[in-house]
Formats: sequence, C-alpha cells, structure tokens
Amino acid sequence: MTTSPSLDRPASAVTHLQPEVWRKVNRLLVRKAIAEFTHEQVFAPTALGETGRAGWRRYELVSDTPGCRYRFEARRMALRHWHVNVASIERLVDEQAQPLDALTFVIDFKRTLGIPADKLPVYLDEISSTLYGAAYKHGRQALSSAELADADYQTLESAMIEGHPGFVANNGRLGFDSLDYHSYAPETGGRFAIVWLAVHRDKAHFAAVPGLDHENLLRQELGSERLITLRRHLAGEGLDPADYLFMPAHPWQWFNKLSMMFAADIAERRIVPLGLSGDHYCAQQSVRTYFNVSEPERCYVKTSLSVLNMGFMRGLSPYYMAGTPAINAYLDELISADPVLRDHGFGILREVASVGYRNRYYEAALETDSPYKKMLSALWRESPIPRLQPGERLMTMAALLHVDPQGVPLLPELIGRSGLTAKAWLRRYLDAFLIPVVHCFYAHHLVFMPHGENLILVLEGHVPTRVFMKDIAEESAILDKDAQMPEGLERLAVDVPEDFKILGIFIDIFDGVFRHMAPLLEESGTLEETQFWRTVAESVLNYQHAHPELAERFARYDFFAPTFLHSCLNRLQLKNNLQMVDLANPAGSLIMAEPLDNPVAPYGPERQRQGAKSEAALPV
Repeated sequence: MTTSPSLDRPASAVTHLQPEVWRKVNRLLVRKAIAEFTHEQVFAPTALGETGRAGWRRYELVSDTPGCRYRFEARRMALRHWHVNVASIERLVDEQAQPLDALTFVIDFKRTLGIPADKLPVYLDEISSTLYGAAYKHGRQALSSAELADADYQTLESAMIEGHPGFVANNGRLGFDSLDYHSYAPETGGRFAIVWLAVHRDKAHFAAVPGLDHENLLRQELGSERLITLRRHLAGEGLDPADYLFMPAHPWQWFNKLSMMFAADIAERRIVPLGLSGDHYCAQQSVRTYFNVSEPERCYVKTSLSVLNMGFMRGLSPYYMAGTPAINAYLDELISADPVLRDHGFGILREVASVGYRNRYYEAALETDSPYKKMLSALWRESPIPRLQPGERLMTMAALLHVDPQGVPLLPELIGRSGLTAKAWLRRYLDAFLIPVVHCFYAHHLVFMPHGENLILVLEGHVPTRVFMKDIAEESAILDKDAQMPEGLERLAVDVPEDFKILGIFIDIFDGVFRHMAPLLEESGTLEETQFWRTVAESVLNYQHAHPELAERFARYDFFAPTFLHSCLNRLQLKNNLQMVDLANPAGSLIMAEPLDNPVAPYGPERQRQGAKSEAALPV
C-alpha cells in the first residue's frame, strides 16, 4: 500500500520501490524489450532447440557485453509476434546467472540498439521512469481483472498498467518529479484543480465549432457565478475583461514552465493567473487530457504539458489549435451523414473549442517547429457521458489488452460474462470498431490513429456495441492530396505514398492492437489465434460484399494482400527520443523492417475462389 508523498517525508516518494516488486517489473520490462525489439528486427535470436511444449522453443541473444548472453523460451505467432515466457529469461555472464535488470539490458545491447550516444542517458531516464511507474502499478492494491470487468469508466482508466503495448520506454514523462508523479500520473487516480489564466487577445486565438462562442463555452465550463468572479478579478487589477480570453493550464505547466518562460508577458499583464478551478480533474492515459470528475458531463480539458514522453515533448501548437474545432466540425458532419457509420453507432468526441497563445520571443528566435512554440494552448473535448443510453457504460479500448498484476487478462473475463461465444463476442467488437474504421478509409480516404487509448468502447453488459473516437484534429487525415477542402482545413488532406495509405489499418490496428489481443485469447483458452484472424477476415469480407460500389478501392488497397509494410515505433524512438517523427513529413520519417505476412490473407476472396474451384474439380 502506497502513501501520498510530501516534502516533509522524503522517503514517502519511494515507498512503492520494494525489492520484490522491483525484480518483478524489471523482468516484465526485459521480456517486453526482447519481444518488441525482436518483432522490429533489431534483435535476431538464435534457436537452441525445442522445449517440449507445442510451438515453444528455446532461444539465445548474445549481447554487446563480452561474455554476456540472454536465454529464454518463446513462441512465434502471427505478425512476427514473439510470445516470451517471462519466467524463462536468464542473463548469463560467463555462464553464471545474473539478476535481470532493464537498465543493464539496454546497456548490454547499446550498440545493437543504435541509440545515439548523446541520447542514451535520456533513454535510460525513460526506462527508469517507466520502471518507477510500473513498480507503483504492481505494488498497489490493484483490482483484479475479475473486479475490473464490472468497474466504472474512470476506475478502469486509472487501473491500466502497461501503457502503450509496443513502446518499451512508454512511461517516461520526463519533467515530472516524484511528487508530480503521485499527483498527476493517470495510474495514481489523483484529483487536481487546473489553473485558469486570462490571456490577452493580441497574442491569443480562440476558435470553436459553429454555434459555440467563448462566452457560452465559459458559462458551460465554469458556471455563470464563477465567470463573474474571474472577470471581477481582472477588473480589480485595472484590466478590461473584454481584452482577454480565458483558458486552462495544467498546474505543473504553470509552475514549471509558464511562470518563467512567459515572465515578460505576465509582468506586462498579457497573461494573468486567475486561480484554480472549482472542479477537480483526473488525468487520462494520455497524461495531458483531464476528465472532469466533479461535473462529468462537462468537457475534457487537454493542455500543453511540456514533459518528454515516447519521442515527443507533449505540447500543443497554437497554430494547430486555430483550426482544430473546424476540422472536428467538418469530420463530425461527414461521419454523421454516412448511413453505414450511423448504423454501426460510430461517432467522434469533438474538440469543440481551443485557445492558443504565442510567445513572441520564441516565435522571433526560432524559424522551425519547436516545443518552445507549443507551451501554452488548450482545447475542450466533448465528454462521452451525455451520449450514454440507459444500461450503457464506458471502457477505454486499452482495457482489452490489460493484464492484472496476477497475470490474468481482462478480455477473457469480459467474454466469459457476456453470455456469448468468443467468436460471437469478437464479431460484435469488430462491427463496433474495425468496420467503421475500415469504412472511413475506403469510403472517405479518412484515417485516424485508432490505437487502444484513442477509442472509448460503449458496452451493454459486457459486450461492445459502439465506439467513440477521440484525438481527432491532431491524429486524423484524408489521404487524398487533391481532396477539395473548405478554406482553412487544407492541412487535413495529406499526400502519402500509395503503399503507405492502408498502414493506418495494418500497423495501427493489426500490429498495434490485434497482435497483442490474439495471444491473450489463445493463452487463456478462449479462442485460437487462427480463429481470431479468420473472424477478422470474415467480418471485413461481409462488409466488402455489402458494398460493391467500393470494389475499385477494395482492389486498389487490398485488405487481403499477402504482406504489408512494417513501420517500427521503437526504432524511431531509439533513433531520436526527443522528436521521433518530423511532423511536417511524418511518412518520410518512418523506419521500416521487413514486410509482415498478412494474417488475414489466407481467408481473402482470392483464396476463397481458389478453394471453390478446387472443390468443383473433385470427382463426385
């Protein structure tokens, strides 16, 4: 059991760092590193022989450290996935067993990993921080998967353990100290007030969806009484409230960045701190998005948060903020008008308003994109709570990959309680999630970033019936450079190579979600891997048969192609953990491994036709 740390009790910041838990989380992270680096072909383990278990073999990795090798048992699965037996991993130095240590593992393979020397200490910091958080998550009194199967939305959100399933260093959050961690990390479930600022309109920009203005937004989010109080605060300082926009900031951002980096603007009263919010918020898995726990029907708030995590400083561009609500309004109209998406209940949580503030010094000094230009922006995103019908509840889609500290996955628990067979449950899930995303791509050239944290499942009982997509403006695109876009929305239409376009499904869904889901189902005895992929294929085949008008696009972007390109996430982070992708040219930044065999290819229409011909040729 952990306790809240405080400055007068230094040891309280590290009470969760206990020897047994520390050994456990290091072993788990080494397993993930072996699996994911091998998946991306950074490593090439040598097979040593069979284990006696069907499909399992013993392997060895020779490290860059003289005399050091790692041995383990693993089973190779679809999509070059390595299912590693965590208990089997050994680190041998001159044939003597040594303790497993994730930081030592990175050092053992530092040349193989190819981390630039100047960025290696930062990567080690990210590994340390990831371990620090893992020790907290495995050391607390966590709910079991059986208990989480019936938990509420925010309980599930803070119960998530793994973070991004692909990144090895995925909980860096460099910039937070240990007190900040316990206050603001999603897994701690901490509740906090946000800071309200008044920013002068000369350097700030407000944007909103049609029908919403700054005044109505503030009344909705603050309440009329609180809004009057804040305006009186400005007037009491001799300032005209009409000259200012109101915006929220994360308390860490205010005390660690804004109060110093924007000191000139504060001194000149271009930025005025107004105090803390009356409502309390809880950080979501994305760390810079906050759910209003005091008034759940009010908007999420997302703000700049200048901590380093998974290859980026987590700022928000004031220039992107200016176009964010219009992009959301456009896509919401497109999605709402599509009868297929309506039938599947697919919707987006609109980012309805935004404020961006520009620092004139950094703007003048820096000609290129920089985190220093993204320190003070905010947006408001719709809450899903008002959209729920009686009997419905919410769950982050990341929960489908959750494994509790005892090693029990949540997904089989949901399926077992649903009253459905595993295949029937999976079909319902695919109808709610995969088919709408596939349809957006084929019908509209529209892609999202559909990983687990970006999807919110709507459940009836224990069965997903529809989904909400979020993080729309920053992570959506129309993959048609010639698309006629309304003025101001041109950035939504992007030019990418033809063979990259369908990767939004293959990499983000197949590799990023389904690759991790299938082993959980097979290992728990719930559904065999081949049946998992067959069900995925059947679901999309049914969709394609229902939409012959899209046949040309189905042929052009073949869902059942034998292979597809493998874009690697960890390789990007290892190359440059400060900015792993050039946002001006993301496709040009990608690092590829050898193509992946497509696990649905054996079930595609061509194979079906071949099978039908073979059967017809058989003697009667």
